Amino acid sequence: MQYPGDDRILGLLEESGLILSPSIMAANLELSRPHISARLAELLEHGLVEQTDTGQGHYRVTDKGRKYLSGEIRENEL
Repeated sequence: MQYPGDDRILGLLEESGLILSPSIMAANLELSRPHISARLAELLEHGLVEQTDTGQGHYRVTDKGRKYLSGEIRENEL
C-alpha cells in the first residue's frame, strides 16, 4: 500500500485537524492533485481516511489512520 507521499498526506490531515480537498493537500505538499487523488482512493479503501461530503471530495484522517501514523498499526496489517 505504501507509496511516496502517503505518510505526508495522512500527516497533513492529522496535524491540521482539518477537512481538506485534494487540491488543498496538493498545494501544501507540493504533490500533483492527480497523485493525491489516486492515493486518497487507496487510503480510503484501507480505512485510513474518510470522505466527509460524498461527491464534494473532502477528506479527513480516521482513527485507524492516526493509529497507522503512530505505529500502532503496521503496513502489513492493513
